[in-house]
Amino acid sequence: MSTTIDACGLPCPGPVLLAKDAIEQPGNDQLTILLDNQASEENVSRFLQSQGFQVETGKRGEIFEVRATRSGEFVASSLTAPDKQEAGEQKIVVMITSEYLGAGDKLLGEKLMISFIKTLKEMGPDLWQLIFVNGGVKLTLASSPVLRELQEYERAGTIVLACGTCLEHFGLMPEKEVGSATNMLDIVSATQLADKVITIS
Repeated sequence: MSTTIDACGLPCPGPVLLAKDAIEQPGNDQLTILLDNQASEENVSRFLQSQGFQVETGKRGEIFEVRATRSGEFVASSLTAPDKQEAGEQKIVVMITSEYLGAGDKLLGEKLMISFIKTLKEMGPDLWQLIFVNGGVKLTLASSPVLRELQEYERAGTIVLACGTCLEHFGLMPEKEVGSATNMLDIVSATQLADKVITIS
């Protein structure tokens, strides 16, 4: 059975939830989902791939289109809770909501944020995910003063996620240079799987 879902205009994570509801219905092996922004396209595509669907994307005018066919080959999600390698090891999520710390002197706040990002490596393997939301997504751009550090964390195995809704809101999606665009459903799931969540604003 083929099903078409119009998810245009729905805020995050609405399109992913609609896709989730659809694939849970018996016989829904082919889906076409219509979306109005790139962040939703990436989020829906990644979700469906993780659920065993082969995905193709396209664009008709201003509408993004995700076409999915069930293949049965599941892809391990980046949100799956990792195995604990040693007794007592924790998996920590650091969520950053601003491009600089505090609400006072912005210049000082930027310096403190840069120092904070650079010293996260002291967490070692406990640092599982870095999640950027709100103004914090600006740290994932080509112009970010900590871009190199974030790319090094990602290469070392730390999962770096940036809220796609926030990137779209600020018109910054094309400038993202590190991490994967994600949605609030994934962010909530990540915080539920973590042993500890540290929020920096």
